Amino acid sequence: MIAQQAVFRTRNTNVNSYSTPTKILSNTSNTKSFVPVQDTQTQVVNKKYAPKGANIYLFPLFGEFEKTDAQKAFDTEFLKACDLNFKNRHEASEFFSARAWEYLGEGERDTAMYRFNLAYLLDDKNSDAYWGLGVIAYQNEKYTQAIELMNHGLEIEDNLTLIVDLSTVYIKCFTVDAEKEDLIKAHELLTKALTKQPDSVNALMQLSLAKLLNEEIDEAWERFHQGFELDPDNASIEILEGLLAKKDDPRGVFKKKN
Repeated sequence: MIAQQAVFRTRNTNVNSYSTPTKILSNTSNTKSFVPVQDTQTQVVNKKYAPKGANIYLFPLFGEFEKTDAQKAFDTEFLKACDLNFKNRHEASEFFSARAWEYLGEGERDTAMYRFNLAYLLDDKNSDAYWGLGVIAYQNEKYTQAIELMNHGLEIEDNLTLIVDLSTVYIKCFTVDAEKEDLIKAHELLTKALTKQPDSVNALMQLSLAKLLNEEIDEAWERFHQGFELDPDNASIEILEGLLAKKDDPRGVFKKKN
């Protein structure tokens, strides 16, 4: 199976370039000191509480569990601290999602999950919260959950990179279950991305991969060359090797290794 080209935001963007709020915490310990509550409240049958001892802050969107009184109290204190340190909750949410991307880029998934959840708590219209949680779900091989989260993010913000990231998840699903519908979804998303930005190298590379997996080899080569001409450094070696394994380069630019 051809290695998949990962195009997730954390792997293609310098995390230091993310925008941060104009007003950051006057005392960062106010928020960094928050530790999710390990609650022992008795579960109620008709409410969906998390299992005893589970940390809901390490589930996407808090696992959509009913929060206990202690967890609600924690949230209240956290929101109060943010209200004191940020202009508004939207700004605070952007701050925590930016930190979450940084942690995710460093491979600290649990810390990133916690920060993305806090961003969601502050503003459930922050597309980055769903996007980032979707990336973590993907990395944890929970592809259906990743698709649901990223789609929710797209409903909020029609973002080019998010569109390409979501196509990546669908392509991965196809390599796992060989369901043609996944490849069709990926193609639709990548067509949309290239309509928005024809010179998107990531979209061209992913479309090349999708075409390759669909045995449209000539079209796959064409899309690969388009991406390579735009940005040789961002061309996927794995996709190139997959193409060469199927057919010699029609343009004669690339050759198989001896």
